[in-house]
Amino acid sequence: MVKLAAIDLGTVSSRLLCATMRDGAIVESRKHTVITDLGEGVDARGVFSAAAIERVMDACREFVDETRSYGASRVCTTLTSAARDVSNGDALLEQLGDLGLEPQVIPGEVEARLTFYGVAHDFPGERIAVADSGGGSTEIVVGTYAPSSEGDAFALECTRSLDIGCRRVTERFFSALPPRGEELDAAVAWMRPQFDAYWRVLDERPDRLIAVGGTVTSLVAMVHELAVYDSHFVHLRELTIYQVENAIAKMRAMGIEEIAALPGIQAKRAPVILAGAVVMRELMRSGGYDRLTVSENSLLAGSAATMCEAMAGEAPVIGWMPTLSAL
Repeated sequence: MVKLAAIDLGTVSSRLLCATMRDGAIVESRKHTVITDLGEGVDARGVFSAAAIERVMDACREFVDETRSYGASRVCTTLTSAARDVSNGDALLEQLGDLGLEPQVIPGEVEARLTFYGVAHDFPGERIAVADSGGGSTEIVVGTYAPSSEGDAFALECTRSLDIGCRRVTERFFSALPPRGEELDAAVAWMRPQFDAYWRVLDERPDRLIAVGGTVTSLVAMVHELAVYDSHFVHLRELTIYQVENAIAKMRAMGIEEIAALPGIQAKRAPVILAGAVVMRELMRSGGYDRLTVSENSLLAGSAATMCEAMAGEAPVIGWMPTLSAL
């Protein structure tokens, strides 16, 4: 067995996975998520603010301490949508390097592949669509993962990263919360054609849509009024479009404080959860899905599996080589 850590610094949240791996599979893990809003203001200004960088660095100092305490032998650190959009990313990368991390800003397609790899282990041999809707972008992948003793088969048909995310939509279209009706309409009119274009590429839509990310996990917690978040309850729970629409109808007339008071909603996610719910509804509508399956696995699980392959000297299944650091 080997102990590893994966850090992902996203547009809204910074996340750590410490995992014990056996034969490339997670046998024990710990997760830590901090809402750091790295992407705050990025869509408008194209730079990280000093405050956002400091929030991420505060979280990463905690992550490094936890990684050392866990005994992880290697760490993989990735940055996604927000880091792809800024001109001053080196300011953050240099500070992460000072902590002993070796950060990689990954393309949207790699982000999508890692997420699919992390999710697909729960659906072996099944052709699925996987969507990861974050703060700055939404990655969508259709494919199949079929593990076997003769070698894993990993086939992706359509991988896209769209610049549609809850932080981006909130900052681009909503002047305040609650938003005006025309602002919601404008957001839908902007994102819907982009989702339509994705699904049109496919000859046949997969029967199952799996979604990951803070928006869908928060919506499950909200729908089921979870006073205390329970990842085991949320993992592989179904979310219907009727439930998503009801959540939107409830939140669209609320201010931030009212949304934050809803059961299952983290206070720091309250400013962007309405936009996130609208993104998921439009993705489902466009694809013709009346329900989706929520997964607690994600890019971090895919990173851990890929780290194992790299450390064993194997060519990573997803075709991307992680940079590993030792703390």
